[in-house]
Amino acid sequence: MAYRLRRQLRPSLSLWLSSLLWRRRLVFWLGAILTGLVCVAFAYAADYAFELFRMVTAAWPFAGLVVTPLGFGLCTYLLMRFFPGGEGSGIPQAIAARKLDSPGQRNRLLSLRIGFGKVMLTTLALGFGASVGREGPSVQVGASIMLACSRFAGLGRMRGVILAGSAAGVAAAFNTPLAGIIFAIEEMSRAFEKRVSTLILSAVLLAAGAAALVHGSGSYFGQTMAQLGHWTDWLVVPLLGVGGGVIGACFARAMIGQARLIPRVLRGRIGRHRIVFAMLCGFLVALLAWGSGLPINGTGYAEAKAALAGDLAEPWSFVAAKLLANLLTQASGIAGGIFAPTLAVGAGLGAAVGDIVPGVAPGALAALGMVALFAGVMQAPITGFVIVFEMTDNHAMVIPLMAVAIIAAGTSRMICHQPIYHALSEMFLARVRAAGGSGAPGSELGGRLSPP
Repeated sequence: MAYRLRRQLRPSLSLWLSSLLWRRRLVFWLGAILTGLVCVAFAYAADYAFELFRMVTAAWPFAGLVVTPLGFGLCTYLLMRFFPGGEGSGIPQAIAARKLDSPGQRNRLLSLRIGFGKVMLTTLALGFGASVGREGPSVQVGASIMLACSRFAGLGRMRGVILAGSAAGVAAAFNTPLAGIIFAIEEMSRAFEKRVSTLILSAVLLAAGAAALVHGSGSYFGQTMAQLGHWTDWLVVPLLGVGGGVIGACFARAMIGQARLIPRVLRGRIGRHRIVFAMLCGFLVALLAWGSGLPINGTGYAEAKAALAGDLAEPWSFVAAKLLANLLTQASGIAGGIFAPTLAVGAGLGAAVGDIVPGVAPGALAALGMVALFAGVMQAPITGFVIVFEMTDNHAMVIPLMAVAIIAAGTSRMICHQPIYHALSEMFLARVRAAGGSGAPGSELGGRLSPP
């Protein structure tokens, strides 16, 4: 009996003590830590770049009308010339890469070159006043770093590695480890994959831990104590849930529609004049910002914080203008995500509803609006709820946030039948498969207007 038990334990013990296994694990863990550090550096660089833009436009109000179009053109040129595959949010690329079997095809969407370009181009975009966020790009950056490390170590299980890298990117970018895990399950894979659960958990733990050592472990918006007091305050939950679902679904459909329509309408001309088209989009964003006088450039985090504090001016106008700025920026095809701008618009929506339903705490309305619009656009209610909960650290709002997320996501699905990132990922998949598997920079992949 003892001899048989020793024979059964020997293979497990030898596997556990395998130097090859530990080398692979070490490379994977180092990749996760590197993801966290890169995402924190990305956050600091992006914030600094946008602050420079705000300083310039504060000194010269008309500067945006020149700087923003030129910046959009420069970002597009660099994207086409050096970093094809790095356009838009980056989340659709990570989703598409999980469905590809060829390393050459995956390399068109996830690589260290593209990851570096993503950080640089998104930072430049914010420095020129684009309405973009850095969280979606952090997903592509994290997936690219983890994929490269796993290839170097010969780890295999590339689909699971991409999933883990994507989760690590979200966790480090938002400083929300739980949201990173939920995002991987709900949005990236649309299922719980038990085989890679350890990969996801370890990657999120190390990436978020490394980010916290540099950035601190506090929630992004601090701790808000706002809550729904009287039972009548709960009327805003279905109101914001339906409103966020309708607006979010319409925005998602517009994003998907323009990603399909623009290349068809401008088929021949867009290849020759893509930079001019991007500059036109940038000029319209700048004109909208100057004409409205509203803070629609950048990520929108400052405006979300103002809404939580009840200090956001002209919320209805801000919601409409920021949504339009998001669409124009994504239409240009430059690098940058929609996570943060969506949360900002949602916070504005909550503040706007406060004008209709007075007496409700502004912080509660802003938090509910953020979850509602996020769930409406992404159709990922759990991710939206967890992100906002971790960013506000408000336990009193757990049940209302969950309720508004469910209502918004359900409403959105009735209007937009396909989740936005998965619809956009199908376009990347079709384009990569049509282009072949060489993965060479500057190939056909970068020569067309890409989905945002």
